[in-house]
Amino acid sequence: MGRLSREARARLRGLNKENAERVGLHLVMAGRMLDLDPERAYEHAQAALRRGGRVDVVREAAGITAYRTGRFAEALRELRTVRRLNGSSEHLPIMADAERGLGRPERALALASSDEARTLDAEGRTELAIVASGARSDLGEHDAALAVLDRIPAAERKGDLGLRVLQARAVALEGAGRTDEAARLLAGVDQVALERATGASTVEEDVVVYDVYDEDAEPEEDAEPADDAQESVGPGDDEASGVAEPDEVIDPAAEDPAVEDATATDDGRTA
Repeated sequence: MGRLSREARARLRGLNKENAERVGLHLVMAGRMLDLDPERAYEHAQAALRRGGRVDVVREAAGITAYRTGRFAEALRELRTVRRLNGSSEHLPIMADAERGLGRPERALALASSDEARTLDAEGRTELAIVASGARSDLGEHDAALAVLDRIPAAERKGDLGLRVLQARAVALEGAGRTDEAARLLAGVDQVALERATGASTVEEDVVVYDVYDEDAEPEEDAEPADDAQESVGPGDDEASGVAEPDEVIDPAAEDPAVEDATATDDGRTA
């Protein structure tokens, strides 16, 4: 629980103390496992969702882990719920990329050109531009894909995000059949840094996961109702997957064999 941000802990105060602890542990573990084992992270997020579905950070974890495991319609549903709960558009790039994942690049471009997109900070705008470029490539509009990236201000092409813009440009060039130009573009780039920036590599860390299943766990009275948890994504979003029951959970206290695991959030992108 102490690994959660102060803001996330504050959001859990609407739950009773015991439930908040369990939800918090699942959120922590979801965050820690997101790059190491996305499916396990998803299971932790789902466990948190059953206990605290009315809390925005819980729905956020459910949406991000769904996205990272290819459950794009489910990710859209959850992140739309987050937006409704807290009014934030920060996950618009993920939502647009989920539309791409569902084979709907036109919807991704509609999000990228929306009024809501203009409320994003510089990093969010760059992330969304990368997604929009990919959507243009999906449609075979390779010159337009490159033009989207060219419009990103130089000041926003630094660090890891700058490397991701470079990678996106190489992908767009390859899509246009300009493979030699794409290879030259990446030739002088530190490959280790590029893999880190694009999520192709992860930093190994020791994560202890106890094989303890909380057979008696039931959603508490402040958990999200089933009807809301299965909220429709909208027309065409018929690929949402159901809520899976995790087969493992964490036992941080080692005193209660019924204690489950936890999670936090992160992002990934469709190439």
